[in-house]
Amino acid sequence: MFDVKPVSDVIGAEVSGANLAEVDDAAFGEIQSAWMNHCVLLFRDQKIDAGDLVAFSKRFGDLDVAPPNENGEGGFGGFSEVLVLSNVKEDGKAIGALGNAEAQWHTDMNYIDEPPTGSVLLSVEVPDEGGDTGFSNMYRALEELSDSMRQRIEGLKIKHDSSTNSGGYLREGAEAVTDVVTCPGAIHPIIRTHPETGRKALYLGRRRSAYIMGMGLEESELLLDELWAHASQSKYAWHHQWRVGDVLMWDNRCAMHRRDSFDDTKRRIMHRTQIKGDRPF
Repeated sequence: MFDVKPVSDVIGAEVSGANLAEVDDAAFGEIQSAWMNHCVLLFRDQKIDAGDLVAFSKRFGDLDVAPPNENGEGGFGGFSEVLVLSNVKEDGKAIGALGNAEAQWHTDMNYIDEPPTGSVLLSVEVPDEGGDTGFSNMYRALEELSDSMRQRIEGLKIKHDSSTNSGGYLREGAEAVTDVVTCPGAIHPIIRTHPETGRKALYLGRRRSAYIMGMGLEESELLLDELWAHASQSKYAWHHQWRVGDVLMWDNRCAMHRRDSFDDTKRRIMHRTQIKGDRPF
């Protein structure tokens, strides 16, 4: 039904011929299969609104309620599941979250017990340059670890600090981390098994304030630095340059992502939904 064409040698595919406002069971089956095969899917030239975005996203599972934006408001267009990501201010108030700052490599909400399965992101307004989003294949990163490193991390778990967001800002009510050994956060295996494909992937979450359980602090820091140096190599990544009407969906269980910074005088508005997940194993 659709043309599915890889966008790189390592991760992602563009799906042509899909109208995400009208996805029947057969179309969903094709999209789901392509998602499992490529980790990230791109749909161009979509003319959908917040309701269509929510309806399409719900095909993949229940959705999280969006957290409040920087203006304290949640949802968009009457849909509590839609998070606005934007640097735009109206009457001096931010209309969305995260602004224009660079977001480092991460997986979404790794700091909770049941991180989201994935996210769906619609571009509403984009700058003419900057603000690109990169995706990195954590299946491949694990497969190319040395045998000695693979053996070293088997069975180990990371505590994922819950005090800061992907931009490095303290969440409301959180205290600055002074000791990563005792900081709050969920604990997940470094090597996780994808519940649908059965494949194993590195699951590092975020570098900031992470801690490998059972290790001394120095040993944990050194091992995390080594793992991140490996996983963040450009050979595992593809970077997308946005156009209005693009929809990207990524699998949080096998891919990391990041966003480049952009000129804060340029408007960027994105709408995002998140598909609820389960506990990594």
